[in-house]
Amino acid sequence: MEPGRAARLLLLLLLPALAAAALGEFDPYRVLGVGRSSSQADIKKAYKRLAREWHPDKNKDPGAEDKFIQISKAYEILSNEEKRANFDRYGDAGESQGFSQQQHRQFHRFHDGFYFDESFFHFPFNSERRDTSDEKYLLHFSHYINEIVPDSFKKPYLIKITSDWCFSCIHIEPVWKEVAQELEALGAGIGVVHAGYERRLAHHLGAHSTPTLLGLINGKITFFHNAVIRENLWQFVENLLPSNLVEKITDKNYIRFLSDWRKDNKPHVLLFDHMPVVPLLYKLTAFAYRDYLSFGYVYVGLRGTEELSSQYNINVYTPTMMIFKEHIDRPADVVQAREMKKQLIDDFLSQNKFLMVARLTSQRLFQELCPVKKSHRQRKYCVVLLTGEGEKFAEAYEAFLTFAVANTKDTLKFVYIYSDRQPEFADALLMDEEKYHGRSAVVILERRNNAGKIAYKALEEAWQGSKEDNFILLDLLDQLRTDPGLLSSETVVADLNDELAPMFLIRWFYSTVDYISDCWDSLFHSNWREMMPLLSLLFSALFILFGTVIVQAFSDSSDTRDTPPSGKEETTTKTEKNDASFSKESNSRIPKKGFVEVTELTDINYTSNLVRLRPGHMNVVLILSNSTKTPLLQKFALEVYTFTGSSSLHFSFLSLDKHREWLEYLLEFAQDAAPIPNQYDKHFLERDYTGYVLALNGHKKYFCLFKPHRSGDEGGTLGSCEDYNALQHVEARGKSSCSPGSRSIKNKLHKLSFWMERLLEGSLQRFYIPSWPTLD
Repeated sequence: MEPGRAARLLLLLLLPALAAAALGEFDPYRVLGVGRSSSQADIKKAYKRLAREWHPDKNKDPGAEDKFIQISKAYEILSNEEKRANFDRYGDAGESQGFSQQQHRQFHRFHDGFYFDESFFHFPFNSERRDTSDEKYLLHFSHYINEIVPDSFKKPYLIKITSDWCFSCIHIEPVWKEVAQELEALGAGIGVVHAGYERRLAHHLGAHSTPTLLGLINGKITFFHNAVIRENLWQFVENLLPSNLVEKITDKNYIRFLSDWRKDNKPHVLLFDHMPVVPLLYKLTAFAYRDYLSFGYVYVGLRGTEELSSQYNINVYTPTMMIFKEHIDRPADVVQAREMKKQLIDDFLSQNKFLMVARLTSQRLFQELCPVKKSHRQRKYCVVLLTGEGEKFAEAYEAFLTFAVANTKDTLKFVYIYSDRQPEFADALLMDEEKYHGRSAVVILERRNNAGKIAYKALEEAWQGSKEDNFILLDLLDQLRTDPGLLSSETVVADLNDELAPMFLIRWFYSTVDYISDCWDSLFHSNWREMMPLLSLLFSALFILFGTVIVQAFSDSSDTRDTPPSGKEETTTKTEKNDASFSKESNSRIPKKGFVEVTELTDINYTSNLVRLRPGHMNVVLILSNSTKTPLLQKFALEVYTFTGSSSLHFSFLSLDKHREWLEYLLEFAQDAAPIPNQYDKHFLERDYTGYVLALNGHKKYFCLFKPHRSGDEGGTLGSCEDYNALQHVEARGKSSCSPGSRSIKNKLHKLSFWMERLLEGSLQRFYIPSWPTLD
């Protein structure tokens, strides 16, 4: 036998033994520090403690990442009963199965000359051998949800899903490295998911094989299905971007484009370049700043741009970027460079995000232009022109714009607002005084907090733009520098209406188009596992439709066979049915008392009110703190009052200040068992659980969870004091507070009544626990 052939045979015989030995060294029990008889609760507690200690973002030890991976791996095995049983019996959790399959594929030609794949010798057997260039792009589930998804509304992401024992991943590595570096320099996001250690994230992304490449933009995932070459990946990222980000500008449309600043309330940016297509860097920049700026591109080598280039004296050999604001005859700012870099463009655009006098069209714009006062040295004042639309108010606006350009300072922002489009804002400042009707007014204001409180002072006379008006305003601004108390009036303004938001029908149309395109893409590229939800929905709809037709057919046939009753009998029958229905509903839903009986859950009544609660009975518990007790109890009484007629429901409240550990122990069972490393941050013990509601079934040992309503959602005004006082049959204890803070606290329980409906229907998710913890 030849020496080389003998060496290959020896390596082939030793390789399974070496792999088995490597796998056998890993003991999940030893890694987590638990015994083989430990319960799932003990395993979970040990995992959470170690994950918090060894998370790479918190622990700067060089071996923290490997230790954290081992902890996650151990928990993944022990939290799965099947894997844990396999490890207890055979010392293996099924991880070697993939090796056997790969080994079989690599050496299936053993009898045909000891065939070896050369890439086998370069394969990363463990995490220590992985390519370090991907380390900075690695994603965890919580990091993806909390940071990457929100950031995808500013830039697109190209994400790779990889794993160990993936030979195809090695083949695409050179192309991936090159494209990742190029796209990151242009402003695109790059991410890498290791499916072996982040299975939850890989499953969430819909990646069922490796390698998988996908794009993420505006929170939407799109899969890459072409050959992995540089041109295809660049085109894929470019196709993720909206097609209308950058408008092609020529001599025919540049005046119209630059004049649209009044309509869209944005500065307009023009890039002059000799490239026939819009550079990807410029498209990515336009996507990042699309909420602030409008972008146009001028191809200077194209016939039909001579007038435009001559108008602004453009050097056709050097890329030039110009930004235009209220005046289209001259740019507000210009930058030229032989090679436009991302940092240069970002610095240029970030200094020119707003018009000289921007119109307040939304609450977000108001908060950016007029920030809340942080300290006496960081005061920001807004000079607001409240005016109208049309030629009648044009002179007053032009005079205000001229004044703003001449008096621009870091501490001052000049803005204007259309009073007829924002009537609540205008009425709060002008107090509906007669002298301002049909005329413009100027108000100097300073925001005091995020709840809408402002300090302000209005010019005593209407603004006409005369020299006298300019002197009066200038004198007030000079006084304001030394005397902040000049803003003597205070009020609370409501949030501004979003004037530029698309109509409901337009949003619905775009959502429908996106859904149809996703379904179309799934039909051609997705596997059956990904298609199951859509097919299930389709067959369910067909089944309901078919069942309705059959039931209706039988119902019609039976009605025709029955003899219709006389008019008197029919009236009597209907009355009896209505009385019976009302009586039944009254017994189950109509309150039996004129108030809601809510008791505090303490260690004294804990056993009787929960642990030994009769079968079929539930205790609905509100979580509150000492500072939120009164408003939350008031809102809680409003929401659950109509359910007090049920004798199987009991209502209580729990003090978060006294029993936080008991609550957090229960909430652990409402989390996914997969690792979420970033949840253990420095604020872990300071989380606000006020407004949580738990429906506890003491007999069956499960609970349902209601999480507070977020204050920014629609319909968040139900918890106002007026609503509470209008319900006279609810007995209120303590003093009712009508402050904005009280309303925001009460809004946490908005839609609790709908949750109670689902609770009685039995359609809520249930979280089972092994036993009720003690309430110390």
